[in-house]
Amino acid sequence: MTSDAVPAGGDPRRLLADARELARRVRLAQRVTWLPLLVLALVTFGAIPVYRYGHQVLSECRPVDDGEVCKVWFQSASIYWWTALALAYVVIAGGYLRVARSRGLGTRVAPYVIVGITLVALFTVMHLVVGNYLPPPDRADPLPWVVLALFRLTDYTGSIGLALLVLAWLERHPALLLFALGYLTVLAVPINFGWGTHWGGQWEFAPMLAISGGVLLLGSAGFAMARRLRRTR
Repeated sequence: MTSDAVPAGGDPRRLLADARELARRVRLAQRVTWLPLLVLALVTFGAIPVYRYGHQVLSECRPVDDGEVCKVWFQSASIYWWTALALAYVVIAGGYLRVARSRGLGTRVAPYVIVGITLVALFTVMHLVVGNYLPPPDRADPLPWVVLALFRLTDYTGSIGLALLVLAWLERHPALLLFALGYLTVLAVPINFGWGTHWGGQWEFAPMLAISGGVLLLGSAGFAMARRLRRTR
């Protein structure tokens, strides 16, 4: 018997490269990127009829030349978003866990789910507090674009994009990072192709929700197709 050290079997640089390649394959196997995008797209589309037919609470109304302007709290829509997004993140977590177990792997989805639900709660509180101090909208003096963009990014649809940034970091997923940034850009600008620009009443949110939901749905289809192509190689 000898106490001499035995080489680990090969060039250390080769072993390090093999370890990195194995880690990369594990990350690829852990990804189910299409699932959160699909679930959140359905939640976004579901908000359209809720805004149209849901209950609104009006306050601090004041007359203007052609009618009146009021603060509006979309009560039904707020309850819908709280419930639907919480359930969506539970479904996403369950889907990731099921896929991970079927492949004999772990999953990093828990921080994403926690951040997603936390953002929904945080932005809800923030909008309730800020809404109490903002005056009713003034058509002659609308809010600056930067303020409107900030409101969109901290809305429920914005929380979806910010949570996707966390998922992209957890999965070391550059393509998802670019997608999340593009999605947030659509919300902030907003990009609506002129569709429904002059819609009024309770349909005014439909175009933006349809477009943001459509972006999520197309992203889900794209990531699912990319995964299928990788598996067939």
